[in-house]
Amino acid sequence: MGVKRTGAGPEFLIPDWPAPGGVRAAVSTRHGGVSAPPWSSLNLGSHVGDQPAAVADNRRLVAEALGLTRQPVWLEQVHGTQVLVLEGRVPVERIADAAVTREQGQVCAVLTADCLPVLLCDRAGTVVAAAHAGWRGLAAGVVRETVKAMGVAGEDIIAWLGPAIGPQRFEVGDEVREAMLSNAIDARHRQLIPACFAPVAKKSGKLMADIYALARAELSSLGVSDVHGGGLCTVSDRERWYSYRRDGETGRMTALIWLA
Repeated sequence: MGVKRTGAGPEFLIPDWPAPGGVRAAVSTRHGGVSAPPWSSLNLGSHVGDQPAAVADNRRLVAEALGLTRQPVWLEQVHGTQVLVLEGRVPVERIADAAVTREQGQVCAVLTADCLPVLLCDRAGTVVAAAHAGWRGLAAGVVRETVKAMGVAGEDIIAWLGPAIGPQRFEVGDEVREAMLSNAIDARHRQLIPACFAPVAKKSGKLMADIYALARAELSSLGVSDVHGGGLCTVSDRERWYSYRRDGETGRMTALIWLA
């Protein structure tokens, strides 16, 4: 993965994955924007208390820095499983946690600050998708719904997992594991889930969850074996990433994917 920055403008992490040549992707860091503390500085979330003008400026800076021909379609994320298929005119109603497109220049985007961004494309470079996969959305099936909306077989999909809360920082209750187990795709998927949790010493009933492993288990059960990324902990790296669990009041990064 490489870091891209032009002058004092937005800084991006560019995924290192074997995507086809026409697929473009980037993840913003917290650097290179105009927001004041505690959102400093490249906050792209309009729902976190930041000044609307600052958010608008940051979104414009991102589009300009990446040379986007269209503005990203910003979703109203609710930790659900709704997938917005971007074809033709963009709908006014944008309550969704994932987006899929086959249109050149149309940009799929999700906002995160500990939840896992999952970027997907097919090997032929004809369809791309972005999913917002916190544990609630992951358990409910946002990744499987996104793959379904792409309309291609799992073995023809390449996935990349972006920055999220790491397995050494994601302490959860047993209800999270139970939610994952109860919503497993099949028996094989259910067998993979327990290994994604580890007990917390001296805290009865508490577990450490590995959201990367949970996403990989889900993708594997969908036939997606070509999975890249993972391992960038938002909580641990205060310098680069926003983290809701660490800071409470904070900004949001974006993970973007489009067909050039």
